[in-house]
Parts: sequence; C-alpha cells; structure tokens
Amino acid sequence: MKYIYVIFLLFTSLLPVATFAQAPKGGSFSDISFIEGHWKATTAEGRTIEAYWLAPAGDNMLGFMRMMNGDKADLYEMLAYEQSDNGLVSLVKHFKPGLLGQEEKDNPNRYLFVEASKNQAIFQNVSGDLRILYEKRSSSQFAIARGNQENGKWVFKDLFVFDKVK
Repeated sequence: MKYIYVIFLLFTSLLPVATFAQAPKGGSFSDISFIEGHWKATTAEGRTIEAYWLAPAGDNMLGFMRMMNGDKADLYEMLAYEQSDNGLVSLVKHFKPGLLGQEEKDNPNRYLFVEASKNQAIFQNVSGDLRILYEKRSSSQFAIARGNQENGKWVFKDLFVFDKVK
C-alpha cells in the first residue's frame, strides 16, 4: 500500500508539468484568426487602407497593408505573427513607396502577446508603453486600436476600422 501511495504522489506531482508543457505559451493563432482575409478601411482623412491576412501555416501568419492617399501609395506595412518559444510575437515593418524601409534592416517593431478574450487580442511593444488591440466587432468588421496608459489604465483609440471585402 505504501508503494501505491508513493507512485500516486509521483504521478500527480508530474501531471501539472506535463499539462503545462503541452499548452501554448502566450497566445495562439486561434486568438487572432478573425483577422484572416481581405479587408478595407477608410480613415477620417480619406486615406484608403487595403489589407490581407493569410491563414496560419506552420509557426507563422502573415499580413500586409497598402495605404493610399488618393491614387498614390503612401505607405506599405508587412506584418508577421510568429509562434516562438516565448509565445506569439507580432513583427511589423513599414515601407515608403519604392520599398524604402522605415525601420532598421534587422530591427522590426516587435509586439508580444499579452492576452486574448472572445473576439479580442492584445499585443504590447517590448518597451511596454504601447499596446495594440485587435477587436472583432461583427462577422464582417474588425478594428485595430492603439492603447496608451492614462491615469494607470490602458485607453484604446481606433486606428483603423476594417470591413470585409467580399
């Protein structure tokens, strides 16, 4: 009986470790799957933003945006979401027309997964002073909002509100 008790203690002490090792760390692609597809937004200034997010494949999901000012390209944005050992990471690079990079060659903007709830996912830049919220508002609309701390609370303001392109 003593040996059965020891085996039971050994097994139950290892169970939480095994469960934790299998659980994804820091978010998964299912937390941001609602952004997959072809989307379009118009800013208050009249700029058009067209965006595509591809389905996840392996350890990554890609997106890109084209921002137009009238009939001229104003900015391109490349987004890579990667599942790393430390969780889901969002990497962002911006380009002016002519593919002139805005960030250093090997230094994309890096955002770490913070949390997700139904129809929302939040990433935070590595310096900790900026958050990006992805929020599904309906089956055909989602928004990207920028968050800053005000009086100790995160306050989000819409950057882009996208409608699904059919």
